[in-house]
Formats: sequence, structure tokens, C-alpha cells
Amino acid sequence: MANTKSAKKAERRNTRRTVANKARRTRMRSSWRSVEEAVAAGDAKKAQEALKAAESETMRAVSKKVAPKNTGARKISRLSKRVAALSGPKLAP
Repeated sequence: MANTKSAKKAERRNTRRTVANKARRTRMRSSWRSVEEAVAAGDAKKAQEALKAAESETMRAVSKKVAPKNTGARKISRLSKRVAALSGPKLAP
């Protein structure tokens, strides 16, 4: 339990930030899930749109220090590969 006035204020601030960060993390993970569901359904167009939204949410969470930078980059990279594979193989020039 916080005793000093500044410690009580810090505790309130920490609680507010925790709630906001939890919401950001949930939005980020939900966007990942929507990409996975679109890929599983085989819908390339929906997967592309979901990937764009997921990348935006992930980078926003990374910029707010909710998720580590490498974690965001790794997840977006893996999702991008799955969406690209769904679109079909690209022909070599």
C-alpha cells in the first residue's frame, strides 16, 4: 500500500497505464487472430486487409512499448509469409 502522496499518485497512474496497455495488447492479438482466421478460410483478399490492420496495430503497440520490437517484427514477418503463400506462388522473371 502506498503511503506518501506521490506514491499514491504513481499507483493511480500505473493502474491507468495498465488498463490502456492491456487494451492495446488485446487489440494487437485480436488483429493477429483475424489474419490467422482469414488464412485458414483461404480468403486472400480478406487476409491482405487483415494483415494491413494487424501490422498497424502491432507497430502501434511496439511504439508504445507494449510489445518488444523484435516480437512485433517476427510476428508480422510470419503472418506476411502465410498471406503471401495464400496468394499463390510468384513467377520468376
